[in-house]
Amino acid sequence: MLPVLESGEETLVGGQAVIEGVMMRAPHSYCVAVRKANGEVATEESPLPRVSEKYPLFKLPVLRGLGTLGQAMWLGIKALQFSTNVMLSDQGQAHEEKTGEKPPEVNKWAMGITIAFSVLFFIVMYKVVPLVMATEIGKLFPSLHGRLAINLMDGVLRIAIFLVFLTSLSRMKDIRRTFEYHGAEHKVVFNYESGQPVTVENAQKFVTFHPRCGTSFLIVVMLISLLFYSLLPFDAFAAKLIARIALLPLIVGVSYELIRFAAKHRQGLMATLTTPGLWLQRVTTKPPSDDQTAIAIHALEGAFELEKSQGGELVIA
Repeated sequence: MLPVLESGEETLVGGQAVIEGVMMRAPHSYCVAVRKANGEVATEESPLPRVSEKYPLFKLPVLRGLGTLGQAMWLGIKALQFSTNVMLSDQGQAHEEKTGEKPPEVNKWAMGITIAFSVLFFIVMYKVVPLVMATEIGKLFPSLHGRLAINLMDGVLRIAIFLVFLTSLSRMKDIRRTFEYHGAEHKVVFNYESGQPVTVENAQKFVTFHPRCGTSFLIVVMLISLLFYSLLPFDAFAAKLIARIALLPLIVGVSYELIRFAAKHRQGLMATLTTPGLWLQRVTTKPPSDDQTAIAIHALEGAFELEKSQGGELVIA
């Protein structure tokens, strides 16, 4: 869930699904709640200052989008690390009882390697592969060999690869469980934003498709990148690839500004921008069980308790 402006103010709550749990954040706090194998709930919570408060540079247009996304990614990785360690602890409990050895944990080096691999995978899958495919198609069909045609094909292929990859992931049992927690997160956020008491019963009445989901943001980024890349004045493959990577921060910042502006015009631009993302959330969110929804509520309450202790004002933006 990405923070964007609604009625001129930042939204209050957002979150992310993790392994067997949910991370929820308030303006200056976050809490991760994970269901352990024995039914107990493990939590991790901490204050979280806004990037723009810590670094005023990120109050500027475009840069504020980079700051927001950067913090969201950092927090998401931190939350995933915690949930993974809880899972490993469950799996290693029997081993510890037999051998007396402490269960393994995901250390910073392992997480760093995972992040590096993910970045490399992203570049190859969404930058190199579609551009290679578009270039080869252009060679086979002379009518599609022009610069504009290849750049447009590259954008369409990138979106197609993303959709196929995401759909394939959703068929995996463990990923489906995570998508159910994703649905629980959205339902609880909807419940909170409605002003009704946040309960499992109330939350389950809401849908799992939320316009502020990161899935919607990704779709906007891909559509904006299609426009940007189609205007690149390069023909050489290497120049095209380098330009695509170099322009990514600008595209992310512009996409954030567009969604930020659209949030103030919900009946028009916001609806248009979020519709493809809402469609895609039929893949990335699944109806949660009551237990999964309870975990999302637990995470939200934990974030709010920490926010209160810091003097934060809990209002619906």
